[in-house]
Amino acid sequence: MRLLLLFLALSGCIACSHQPKNTQKAILDIEGHRGCRGLFPENSVEGFIQALSVGVNTLEMDVVISSDSQVVVSHEPWMSHEIATAPDGLSLDTANEKSFNLFRMKYEEIKKWDCGTKPHPRFPIQQKMKTYKPLLAEVFNQVEKYIREKKIPPVQYNIEIKSSPEGDHIFHPSPAAYCQILTHEIEKYGLEKRVLIQSFDVRSLQVMHDSYPKYRLSLLVDELENPKAKLAQCGFKIEVLSPSYKIVDHGLVEFCHSKKMQLIPWTVNDEEEMKYLIGLGVDGFISDFPDLAITLRN
Repeated sequence: MRLLLLFLALSGCIACSHQPKNTQKAILDIEGHRGCRGLFPENSVEGFIQALSVGVNTLEMDVVISSDSQVVVSHEPWMSHEIATAPDGLSLDTANEKSFNLFRMKYEEIKKWDCGTKPHPRFPIQQKMKTYKPLLAEVFNQVEKYIREKKIPPVQYNIEIKSSPEGDHIFHPSPAAYCQILTHEIEKYGLEKRVLIQSFDVRSLQVMHDSYPKYRLSLLVDELENPKAKLAQCGFKIEVLSPSYKIVDHGLVEFCHSKKMQLIPWTVNDEEEMKYLIGLGVDGFISDFPDLAITLRN
């Protein structure tokens, strides 16, 4: 009898030791918004490297198209008065900034603008340095070089297509041309398996789904939109729903997970909000302060 009990006990221990490891919860995906915007100039090579140094899983960035069909890393398709200084020192404001339309400028001209020394009104601790809007190709080159040199795990890229019906042929090409130019650049570097394409524009996601099915897609939703209604507009399954953190609740988390979608809200900078969202069970979030987010996750 004692031998039988001992055998059963040992069998139970062996069975426990062979439980599949995939039952463990996935690591929270911390995405550095525009690199590391709270600490370094947005969408800059320096900011992306800083985000890597603090340990992000994913680099979030925006891309626009120049007049010579270059993929430029920039949030606005114009020179924003908040961050940009003209080569001749011209002062920008909301009245004239859109006249410096990147879609009408060659990259050689775009690169001359300083986008890092002007104090940022919303990020007072952001380090100031002379920098510029880089090409996506330069970001890929510098990030991949850093990963090799530091021997760190490969990072993911979350790339936003900045299109809208109102901006077609004014601030950007049509969605079909936009997606073609972008995917061509990504595939030159063989990074398509590590790229997530996100957009507020359902049209661009539909083009990606129909013409470039290998890519994972993320639907961006602002706080005034209904996420379920916007998902229905897509007409196909989206891998990631990325809403404003202000509309995330337990019901939305449950809905996404029931549909096998990840839920990754933006842009989460407050420590208490981070704790709240982690408690709800989101799959990650986008933050201007990924260093704080990683500290909380750890």
